Amino acid sequence: QVQLVESGGGLVQAGGSLRLSCAASGRTAKRHVIGWFRQAPGQGREFVAAINWNGDSTQYAESVKGRFTISADTAKNSVYLEMKNLKPDDTAVYRCAADLVFRMVVIGRPSTWGQGTQVTVSS
Repeated sequence: QVQLVESGGGLVQAGGSLRLSCAASGRTAKRHVIGWFRQAPGQGREFVAAINWNGDSTQYAESVKGRFTISADTAKNSVYLEMKNLKPDDTAVYRCAADLVFRMVVIGRPSTWGQGTQVTVSS
């Protein structure tokens, strides 16, 4: 099993940057793929990015390619989402999620979810 706790959200102006963290714990944490999702008010949940722990497999949503970077720090049991050139459309609750299967994360059906952290981008 794995437990996930997000941090790092906040309020930022358009064009600014934020780094989100997802701390993973649990006996099998390192066997899980970790992904980030977001949900804006009144909209559905959107896949953002995913990574495995050795970092050799990553995937991004088209909407964030070139602006967001996902990375994993095995020593700190944490996955990060570096967000640059933020836009008001990036405003959402961001949640990390985990599954043993990469595809399950990408298609939005991971087995475990974190609670989420709010990101607000002002224009």
